[in-house]
Amino acid sequence: MREQGKIFAGFAIFVLGIAIWYGLWSKDPTGTTCLFLAFGLGSFIAFYLLFTAKRVDTGAGDNPQAEVSDDAGVQGFFSPYSWQPLLLGLGGTVAFLGVIFGWWLMMFGVPVILMGLFGWTFEYYRGESQTQ
Repeated sequence: MREQGKIFAGFAIFVLGIAIWYGLWSKDPTGTTCLFLAFGLGSFIAFYLLFTAKRVDTGAGDNPQAEVSDDAGVQGFFSPYSWQPLLLGLGGTVAFLGVIFGWWLMMFGVPVILMGLFGWTFEYYRGESQTQ
């Protein structure tokens, strides 16, 4: 995890240099702002990874002598299936089509988005996956 943090820190420093150079050279506020936001995003991810690497055990990715099999085993808990992302995608599609064709179409998209959002949030509190 420490190596990934270093990679993102290097990315953030690179984008910061590009943002400063681009801002001075082009005088474009939109592109300069986007580059500074990309610097912030890279910094946040680097900070999280480096901060978390101090609290957890060293993984096989941080050991230069590690084998592929050293990282075998359980990596975490992942949901086996869920219909909620499909609902969110369909609701988002209908809602964004409302921006194109008419705001009235959002009345149909927003309830579907809310059903998908609440369903995804509470899917382990109801039904067959309740005890997981």
